[in-house]
Amino acid sequence: MQNRHFKVWPKGRPYHLEPLVTSVYENLEATAGRRPDAPAINYYDTVISYAELLKDVRRLAGYLAAHAGIMADDRVILYLQNSPQFVIGYYAILAANAVVVPVNPMNRTVELRHVAEDAEARLIIAGEELVDQARPLVNAQGIERLIVVRYGSYIRQPTDLDLPSVVVETHQHRSDPTVVAWADALAANASAPRHDRGPDSWCAIPYSSGTTGKPKGCLHTHFSTNAVVHASARWLDGLADSVILGSLPLYHVTGMQNSMHVPIFMGATVVLMTRWDRDTAIRLIERHQVAHWRSITTMAIDFIDHPEIDKFDLSSLESIGGGGAQMPSAVAARLKAITGLEYVEAYGLTETMAPTHINPPQAAKRQCLGVPIFDVDCRIIEPETLEELGPGEVGELISHGPQVFQEYWRQPKATAEVFLDHDGKRFLRTGDLGYYDEDGYFFYVDRLKRMINVAGFKVWPAEVEAMLYEHPAVHEACVVAATDERRGETVRAVIVLRKGLTPPTVTMLD
Repeated sequence: MQNRHFKVWPKGRPYHLEPLVTSVYENLEATAGRRPDAPAINYYDTVISYAELLKDVRRLAGYLAAHAGIMADDRVILYLQNSPQFVIGYYAILAANAVVVPVNPMNRTVELRHVAEDAEARLIIAGEELVDQARPLVNAQGIERLIVVRYGSYIRQPTDLDLPSVVVETHQHRSDPTVVAWADALAANASAPRHDRGPDSWCAIPYSSGTTGKPKGCLHTHFSTNAVVHASARWLDGLADSVILGSLPLYHVTGMQNSMHVPIFMGATVVLMTRWDRDTAIRLIERHQVAHWRSITTMAIDFIDHPEIDKFDLSSLESIGGGGAQMPSAVAARLKAITGLEYVEAYGLTETMAPTHINPPQAAKRQCLGVPIFDVDCRIIEPETLEELGPGEVGELISHGPQVFQEYWRQPKATAEVFLDHDGKRFLRTGDLGYYDEDGYFFYVDRLKRMINVAGFKVWPAEVEAMLYEHPAVHEACVVAATDERRGETVRAVIVLRKGLTPPTVTMLD
């Protein structure tokens, strides 16, 4: 394990963290016991306290166990957009000793069916706008019951904010014994079962993006989930009792951890958005004095392009950051000009329940994955020979740490393919290409499978995209490979121009 990054380690932090002995659900119990009246969620100006949140979690857990027959280690699908019900549903499933299977609400029936069959799920909690996608699975794919959520039912105070259509609209659905309204499930007032999960118990099965075949379920325990929760909470200052903007999708591990588990563990308030809207986000930051915001690159680009952003008071922000894709230097510079803050980048995978690397807050480098966080050992290897490489040499990132998942659900062959025994440890092969510098900072080059071979020369799309973002006319860019008779492959760039420019919005470039 290299320790050259210890010289930029955040001051006052240990190099090793003792693992949490609680389950993820018990984190909520502890915070609610410590701060019952504190605001847990602010949902479009409606405040839900920690005591209220825990009460609804226990009521739903009681329904799952007593009326839906959910037992220990049963899988329950969360098919929802960001909402209080997502948070309640997640923790209620854990409280009932079951396992959460979060699903992208943009998925349709065919994609949902794959997850339901693969995870052998027994129940779906779905937004009412998604019921038509989920209903065909009831009594056909092992799904025995469907709980239907109306997001707007948790908005109990008047608001002048522009609400997403899915929050405002209502849908009527045919009722039958297998389809139950969220309100009716809570009204059953069943007692929650005794919670008996420990660190090694199953917690969640988020599904990978499926870049190689169908999405695969990543089995995480309470231990691996809490490893990131604990590390993220210790890495950044000022999270306790603070206000966090929750704009990232909660079904994805980055939003799940940064916009739900970490704030709940720390007793913070999440100002929760169902859908991204830059006007609403800016107003929420100003209105509720948001201190911390984790985003993705596309959100940040949209945010800085707001034509009246300079008219808003964003001085409450203390930290901004995120991951998912490299932050173009030009965008980071504009963000700093607006907020006075450096965008702190991080790196992780669904297989690691979010970050294995975060930039030191006091010494962040741009377009950099950061340094390995607590107890993470990351190396660079040559992908074919598996030889370990040194500083500045590009190869595949492999990671060993407490947040690494257990296995791909029911796929022992795929699991074996992504793990490597190296230097006496079990490392995860990330499939990402990168390198580290003399200071121990890691940098992303591209996905191993995304490399473009132009007449024998390696071209990394991420590097070309970063260059394109330097042009003032470029709003978004994506570089892809195209077949070329002479060179084998050539580079193509799909570009979206900034608003107000009259040329075509999509241009093909060599």
